[in-house]
Amino acid sequence: MTRPGRPVGELLRDWRRTRGMSQLDLSIEAGVSARHLSFVETGRSRPSPELILRLAEQLEMPLAERNTMLLAGGYAPAYPSHELSDPELAPVRAAVRQILDGHCPYPAVLVDQHWHLVDANPAVALFTAGAPPHLVTPPINVLRLSLHPDGMAPRILNLPEWRAHLLNRLRQQAATTNDPVLYDLHEELRGYPGDDAHAAPISDAVSRVVIPLRYRHNDQALSFVSTTTLFGTPLDVTVSGLAIEAFFPADPATTETLHTLATPGARPSPR
Repeated sequence: MTRPGRPVGELLRDWRRTRGMSQLDLSIEAGVSARHLSFVETGRSRPSPELILRLAEQLEMPLAERNTMLLAGGYAPAYPSHELSDPELAPVRAAVRQILDGHCPYPAVLVDQHWHLVDANPAVALFTAGAPPHLVTPPINVLRLSLHPDGMAPRILNLPEWRAHLLNRLRQQAATTNDPVLYDLHEELRGYPGDDAHAAPISDAVSRVVIPLRYRHNDQALSFVSTTTLFGTPLDVTVSGLAIEAFFPADPATTETLHTLATPGARPSPR
């Protein structure tokens, strides 16, 4: 884990080991001698900011962690971190708004790197309706809302497989980013009920190609497939953590129901 005040060599070594790379592997990928890399890790050589960024790129480190390693090396951060409301991120806000609004009447949410709800379109009310205040009071964590027994979980018809999908995705994200907040969230969600290994999965054409979200609305079973949209070339820490989770109807009955339910409404409150 990254901790303030640790030497740049220690941080580099920890990230290299996290990625399962030897010094020789990393030196080849980064175009630097293994001897020099060893000197950097042991503190015998001070890396230039260019070398730090080159090594961080090969290690696929999150932008925030690249800044931390630069600071540990005695250099200024290379990547800004704006609030989404700042003027600099106006094009990002416009793009997100266009995607969310254009996806109606189907649900779509914007989440940050810790799965907190940042924005959503009105169709998300289908998922939040009836949830208690402690789950829908900002900051709203959409994974907690999804799997908590007081949230969406009782209405998810294929909860065991959907829960396994979300936990696996969260575990992989935590391992990739080395983010303690994600590790803690994973441990919390693992403790929620819903891991019924004896539940028979629903088999149809959709479930043979993707894991759908099957959700009960009143007396009707709705079926969704989901997609994730990321910014492809982020240079801002905030932007690098944003993701749009969009749900599409997986059958004609769901499509018809969502169009019927589509009415003007307030968006869920951003955090």
